[in-house]
Amino acid sequence: MLRKSNGWVPHRLMDPSPLTAEKMTPEASEVSMSLSADRPALLVLADGTSYRGWSFGATGTTIGEVVFNTGMTGYQEVLTDPSYCGQIVTFTYPELGNTGVNPDDEESQRPQVRGAIARNICKRPSNWRSTQSLPDYLTQNNIPGIYGIDTRALTRKIRMVGAMNGGISTEILDPNELLAQVQAAPSMKGLNLVPEVSTSTVYEWTETTDPHWEFSPQAQGMNGETFTVVALDFGIKRNILRRLSSYGCRVIVVPANTSAEEILKHNPDGIFLSNGPGDPAAVLQGVETAKQLLTSEKPMFGICLGHQILGLSLGSDTFKLKFGHRGLNQPAGLTGQVEITSQNHSFALSDDSLGSEVEITHLNLNDRTIAGLRHKSLPVFSVQYHPEASPGPHDADYIFKRFVDSMREARTAAASAS
Repeated sequence: MLRKSNGWVPHRLMDPSPLTAEKMTPEASEVSMSLSADRPALLVLADGTSYRGWSFGATGTTIGEVVFNTGMTGYQEVLTDPSYCGQIVTFTYPELGNTGVNPDDEESQRPQVRGAIARNICKRPSNWRSTQSLPDYLTQNNIPGIYGIDTRALTRKIRMVGAMNGGISTEILDPNELLAQVQAAPSMKGLNLVPEVSTSTVYEWTETTDPHWEFSPQAQGMNGETFTVVALDFGIKRNILRRLSSYGCRVIVVPANTSAEEILKHNPDGIFLSNGPGDPAAVLQGVETAKQLLTSEKPMFGICLGHQILGLSLGSDTFKLKFGHRGLNQPAGLTGQVEITSQNHSFALSDDSLGSEVEITHLNLNDRTIAGLRHKSLPVFSVQYHPEASPGPHDADYIFKRFVDSMREARTAAASAS
C-alpha cells in the first residue's frame, strides 16, 4: 500500500505546474534559476512511502538502498566513494552543491552512488577550486538526483524503520509502477558489490598528499624509509593511497580476487585490506584470501570493509545495522581517549563471536559496536572508521603511522633472525 510522506511538503511541490518567476520567492531564486526547465521527479521507498520533488543530474530511473549521510561538507568525496556503490544517498545538510566539484576531490574516477537526494541544490557554485556545477557533474556521469523534498522527514523515516531500497525516476511518475521495480530489486544483505568497483589490473600508486594540504608532521616519507604495501582493492579510496604513500610506502594495488600466493610474490612488507561496498559476508574470496595471508605473519591493516573481512577471517560474524553509520562526527574510543571519526558502513562485526586471540581496540561510542580490533600475537589490526578522512577530521591519522611502525618492527625482527 502506498503512503505519502507525512512531513512538510514544499509549497511549490503542491502545484504540479512549473514555478514561474512571478510565483518564486527571493529565497527560492538562488535554488533554481530556471525552474521551468526542471523535470518533476519521484522517490519511492520499498515500504510504499513516496516523495515528489524535482530532478537534478541525469534523467531516467535508478534503484538502490536509500541511506543518509550527516556530514555538513564533503559531498563530492561521498558521491565518488566506492563504498557507496549500490546506494542512493540522502544528504541531511540542506544545501548541496554550493562549492561545485573539482577533479582533486574525487575519491575514484567517477561517482559511485546510484542516486542523490537533497533539500536544496545550487546551480551557480562559488569556489576558487570549482570546475563544474554539481547538477552538470551528475548529468555527465549519468547519476539521477531528486531535490525539493523534506530530507528531515526522510531521515527520520530511515532512522525509525531502517535503511531500505528505493527508486528515483523522472520517467515513471506513477508511485505504484515505480514501487513494483523497487520491490523487485535485491536487498543489500547478501550482495557482493566488490566486483563492480575493484580494479581489473595491478598498478602502482605514487601520489602523496599535496604538501600544501599535509596535516601530519609524522608523515613526509617517514625519514626516507620505503615499505612495500600490497593493497587489496575492494573499492579503495584515493586518499587512503595518498596517506600510505605520504607515510613512505610503495603501494601496489591489486584486484580483489588476487590470490594470497600472487600477493606474496610481490614480497610485501605489509598488506592492506581496503574499504568497499556491500555485505562483507558475501565477499567469500576476499575472506579466504585474508585467512591465508594470516599464516604469512606479515603486518596487515584493514579499513571499513577490510576491517570486516579481517574480522571474518579471524572467525567473527557480521550483522547489518538498522541504518548504518555515515557522517563525519562519529566518536570512537575505548581507553579514555576519544577520536572523532569519519564513518560509512552498513554492517558491523559481532562482539560475541570474536575469538580469544582478538582484542577490541575501539568502540563506536554512540552504539558500542566494534570500531577497531587487533590480533594479540600477530601484527594485524583494523578500524571500522576512515582514518584517511577526506572528508572528515584527522584525529585518527596516526593509524597509518602504526601500520608503518609494525612493518619496521617486522623488518627489524627478520634482520635480527637472519
